[in-house]
Amino acid sequence: MNWKTASLIALVVLVACIWWLFLSKSIFGASATTITIQVLAISLMIWARVTFGMRSFHAAANPTAGGLVRRGPYKYIRHPIYAAILYFLWAGIAAHASLASVGAGLLASAMTALRMAAEEKLLVQTYPEYEEYARTTRRVVPFLL
Repeated sequence: MNWKTASLIALVVLVACIWWLFLSKSIFGASATTITIQVLAISLMIWARVTFGMRSFHAAANPTAGGLVRRGPYKYIRHPIYAAILYFLWAGIAAHASLASVGAGLLASAMTALRMAAEEKLLVQTYPEYEEYARTTRRVVPFLL
């Protein structure tokens, strides 16, 4: 299986996890803290989308022409869109913790990690300077992870 196919499968499973969390009422924050985290996650998502532009809308891992983006949130996080998804999901799960919601969150996190790995493999092939960028920028948590 190639990286593009793996990323598409991961997207389908990720969307299924998000849908299940929504249907089980485990996706939205319930306290000031979890709601604040989710508002910040949405803000990060918007900032990343605006910074990256229209070329960030694709289902499969697919490095696009236009160069490596290193400004905006990409200056601090390699995958701010995926980070925003994870921050949002885990805030909701924390607000409604159950074995099933944590399981869905772990599966969603694994699928997100697979998508990040697929994109990184393809980005290195397209943009050799990505390796240096990856050494100096964290994946999902600035300065940590």
